[in-house]
Amino acid sequence: MSTPKVAKLRVVHNRTHVDQHAAGRAVTDLLRALGKDPDNPHLADTPRRVATAFTEMLTPREFDLTTFPNDERYDELVLARDIPLHSLCEHHLLPFHGVAHVAYLPAERILGLSKLARVVELFARDLQVQERLTQQVADWLQHHLEPKGVGVIIEAEHMCMSLRGVQANGARTLTSAVHGALREDPRSRQEFFSLARGR
Repeated sequence: MSTPKVAKLRVVHNRTHVDQHAAGRAVTDLLRALGKDPDNPHLADTPRRVATAFTEMLTPREFDLTTFPNDERYDELVLARDIPLHSLCEHHLLPFHGVAHVAYLPAERILGLSKLARVVELFARDLQVQERLTQQVADWLQHHLEPKGVGVIIEAEHMCMSLRGVQANGARTLTSAVHGALREDPRSRQEFFSLARGR
């Protein structure tokens, strides 16, 4: 049986729909609780805008996970560096933003490169903690692509740490997750971390 030349899997998020009207009412209540007048002309449209913004930040776009047979038997690392990401801290509802470095060692199939960024977005557009986000991207790719190994590093600045509390402006948090050969083989692991950091 021949291997299909192009395989597509439609990826649709399964999160609950955002009730924008209820979110807008909640923002109005929050403004009042903060001592602000929601009837102020400058704030009149703020509840709708905030509800729309949160809906966008919490809704990943659908995409096709497109893979191709690895006819050339390519067996070296494939790495996409500096994939931009933004997410929302689930503890403070403040953004964190940064970059993801995502790599895999191909097995039977290779992935359309833009899909690495799509997978990052799939999990970033949610209420998150960085550690879970990193693991989710790695786990998902390992499960759906079945490569010889997967590695993910995320570097991000968290507004909940920059704007409040310790106010450590510019501090970046790094997290990593590795599977397969990138975890088990020291040389492959070292190559991934070195290339991800631009060395």
